[in-house]
Amino acid sequence: MPRLAARLWTTRLLTACLLALWAGAAAANCRLALVLAVDVSASVNASEHQLQRQGLAAALTDDAVAEAILEGSGPVALAIFEWSGRQQQQVLQDWLLLDSAEDLTAVADRVRRLPRSYSEFPTAMGYALGFAAGLLQRAPVCLRQVVDVSGDGITNEGFRPQLAYRHFPFDGVTVNGLVVTGDDTRVVPYYRQEVLRGRRAFLEEAQGFEGFEAAMTRKLYRETRELVLGVTPQR
Repeated sequence: MPRLAARLWTTRLLTACLLALWAGAAAANCRLALVLAVDVSASVNASEHQLQRQGLAAALTDDAVAEAILEGSGPVALAIFEWSGRQQQQVLQDWLLLDSAEDLTAVADRVRRLPRSYSEFPTAMGYALGFAAGLLQRAPVCLRQVVDVSGDGITNEGFRPQLAYRHFPFDGVTVNGLVVTGDDTRVVPYYRQEVLRGRRAFLEEAQGFEGFEAAMTRKLYRETRELVLGVTPQR
């Protein structure tokens, strides 16, 4: 091999090794990219939306959840959006690496403060999942990727979740669910059959919107403290 060609080959090999080491270090630095997808379709009235927002904010700053998020082997990256119809998805919190209790407090304050995104549209869960997949494409490099879909109803506009999983990039992504139970008895089996996806996917149930805070607290704890599944904070 000519000397110049050998040098070029060596340089490329070293560059590839450095890039691989950098990618591994970046992945190790973030243990979880978590997307919270919150239903604000027409079935969620104003008082229920308020319970949902307040419950999410309280869950994010719960002592056990904060400890699970902040005391792991690397930071958690968080993004939050509200969804309803085909084109109705609104980011409440873009990607943020949660490094401190102050970060969690700031996100919770933002969730409480921002106005409701939409209120008069149907439930297009497939489109919401497609939007979540797009968010994950620009997430920080993390060891795991999880989408958490919460809602009180089933898809009544557009394509279903299983079709979203076939046509959007969900390889290696876990999708968990939080179901708000009420008048629609179909919602729990629908989430179990259509929404849950991937390794260790699970479903939490809130007994009405009054139970949203407790269910979200349990779910966030499980998602961010995966090694101790089955041990949840007392509510």
